[in-house]
Order: sequence, then C-alpha cells, then structure tokens
Amino acid sequence: MLNLDEAQVRAAAQRLGQIGFARLASGPGSRTAKYRHLLDESLGLDRAETAVLAVLLLRGAQTPAELKARTERLGGVGDIDEVLARLDERDVAHLLPRQPGQREERWIHLLGEIALDVPAETGTRSPDSIEARLQRLEERLGELERLLAERGLLD
Repeated sequence: MLNLDEAQVRAAAQRLGQIGFARLASGPGSRTAKYRHLLDESLGLDRAETAVLAVLLLRGAQTPAELKARTERLGGVGDIDEVLARLDERDVAHLLPRQPGQREERWIHLLGEIALDVPAETGTRSPDSIEARLQRLEERLGELERLLAERGLLD
C-alpha cells in the first residue's frame, strides 16, 4: 500500500506539471488543489493507448491478454497487439522477453524510472534496431531540452 503525505503528493503533482503531464485545475479559493491530467495530450495518445498505459502504470508488467481484459472497463482497446505496437514504436512501452517460469512475454511502460533485471543479450531487438531506437531517443531528448529552455526551465 502506498502511504504519502500531502506534501509528497503536491510535489509529485508539481513535477508532473513541469513536464506537461498535469496542470492545476482548481481556482483561487478552492479548499483543495485539483489537477487535470494531460498525459494523453502531451504524448498525443488516443483513448486506447491511454487506457493501456494507465493499466501498465497501475499494475506493472502485463501480458497482452491481461491488458485486453483490464482495459475493457475503460472502454476497450480493440486490437491490443496494434495498440501495443504503436506504444512500442513511440517508446512509451516495451515488450520484455519471456522470463523463466512465465508462460508469456509481458509489456512494461517506459514513463519513469524503472529497473530491469534483464540481461541485454536476452532482448528481442536486433543491434540495428537498438541503435535506431537510441537515435530516436536522443532526438526526442534534444527536442525536450529545447522546449524546456524556451520555457526557462533548463539552466
């Protein structure tokens, strides 16, 4: 169970606001601060992609079948493999190789600090695709740094 005090929650919400994933939605005089999530807008996600990411964020690594079943309450996602492929292409989700004792491969989100205990040689990507992915990540990082500098948030 997660046990956070008000200051920790406020700090987390402010960090999300700084990176464009949330904004203050309550006005002056409100008894409590209310925030609106902007993750879908910030990353250009559709409803199905947002639902899958929500489940991955809340529950951790999941099989495609688990994701399909758990997103049904959020309106369903249609073709789960297609949604996962789009998320992987945009580097916000990743397919882990099947681990010993598991019957299926599992998907994880890449939206935060995570530690993977997966040896590099067991990955499912070829060296060429890893280099291409690294290039895309470097380009995205450069764009984020440029945006932060424009907003005066980067030294």
